[in-house]
Amino acid sequence: MSNATEPAAAIAAQVAALHTHFAQTVLPLWRGPGFSPAMQLPYEAMHAEDYTPLPVTRFRAMACARQLFVFSLAGDAAHAQALFASLRKYFRDEHHGGWFYSIDAAGAPLDTTKDLYTHAFIVFACAHYLTTSGDRDAAEVLADTASLIDSRFAATDGLLHAALDQSFSSVRSGLLQNPLMHLTEAYLAAHEATGDTAFETALARLTEGVARAFVHTPTGAIAELPIGTAGNRLEPGHQFEWFFLAARAGRAIDGSGLSAALERAFEFAERHGVDTLTGGVCAALNEDGSVQDPTQRIWAQTEYLRALATRRTPTDARALGSQIERFRARFLHTRGWYECKTAGGEIARADMPSTTPYHLATAYASLPTDSDARANPRP
Repeated sequence: MSNATEPAAAIAAQVAALHTHFAQTVLPLWRGPGFSPAMQLPYEAMHAEDYTPLPVTRFRAMACARQLFVFSLAGDAAHAQALFASLRKYFRDEHHGGWFYSIDAAGAPLDTTKDLYTHAFIVFACAHYLTTSGDRDAAEVLADTASLIDSRFAATDGLLHAALDQSFSSVRSGLLQNPLMHLTEAYLAAHEATGDTAFETALARLTEGVARAFVHTPTGAIAELPIGTAGNRLEPGHQFEWFFLAARAGRAIDGSGLSAALERAFEFAERHGVDTLTGGVCAALNEDGSVQDPTQRIWAQTEYLRALATRRTPTDARALGSQIERFRARFLHTRGWYECKTAGGEIARADMPSTTPYHLATAYASLPTDSDARANPRP
C-alpha cells in the first residue's frame, strides 16, 4: 500500500470496527430486549447492566420513527415494517390529524400535543423507509405529514411553532431551533426519496428564516432560542449537526447564508466546546464561548465525527482518526454505549435510550469507508 493511502485506510478500518459494533451489539438490543413484542414498539430505554427495560410509562412516536429509520437503513425489512405498522396504529390522530406525542403503556393516547420535532421525524423516517421498501403507504404518510406541517405549524417569517395543542388551535411552544433543524433534515430526506422540488423550496424558506432568527452574528453559531432571548445557549453538537446538513443541502440553501455562518460556527464550537485532551464535546456554551453545561452526551460526539468527515480539510482529515479512537474508547463498550459522561469521564447516565441508535447510524453512514480510501487517497 502506498504512503498516500495509509492514513485513509487506517481510518476506514476504524470505521469498519464502528459498523461491526453497531451491527453485532447495538442492533440486536433493539430487536430483542429493547423491543416490546406485545406492543411492537421500542421501549424508551433499557438498563445497561442487564438489558431490562426501564419501567414503562410511555412510548413516544419520535422514538418509534427513529428506530424505523435505523432498521430501514440497516436493511432489516421485517423489523422496519413492524415499526411502520405500529407507528400508524398507535400514534395517528384520526380525528384532528397529525400524530400524538406519546401513548401510555396500554397503547392509549397519553400526551396529545402536536409536536413539530415528532412530525419532522415521521417525515424523515418515512422517507428512508420508502427508499428501502418501496411501500407506497410510506409515501402517503410522508406527503400528508409534510403538508400538515406546512399548513398547521406555520408561524411567521418562514418559521414554525414547536408545539400546538391536539386540535392545532393554540400554541404550546413557540420558536425553537432543534425541531427546525430536524425538519431541515426531514426535507432533505424527503426530496431525495421523492424527487419533489417542493421540498427544496420549503428547505430554502426554512433555512432563510433560521438564519434571520437564530444565527449569533459574532460567532456564526445557531442558538437554541431566537437571538436576544434571555438564557440562550449555543450547543457545539448542533453546530456540527447543522454543518453537515448545510453541506448536504448545497445550493438549495445558498440564499440563507447559513453555509458561511456555519464555517465560523464549526471553528467556534471546536475551539470552545471540544476538550483538547479527551476529545469530549460539551453540551452547551454561552455566547462568549464559556462552558454553560459541561456534560458530554454521546450524540454530540457523533455529530463532531460527522462534521469532521464532511468538512475534510487537511486538519480535519488528520484529526478524524484520533477522534474516532477517542470516541470509541470513551463512549462505546462491549455491551453497548455510555449515553452521558462528565467532563472527568464519569458515567452521568447509565441507561441506554432507544433514540440513540439514530445518532450512531447517521454518523457512521457519513464516515469514510475502505472504498473511499481507495478512490480518494489523502496524505
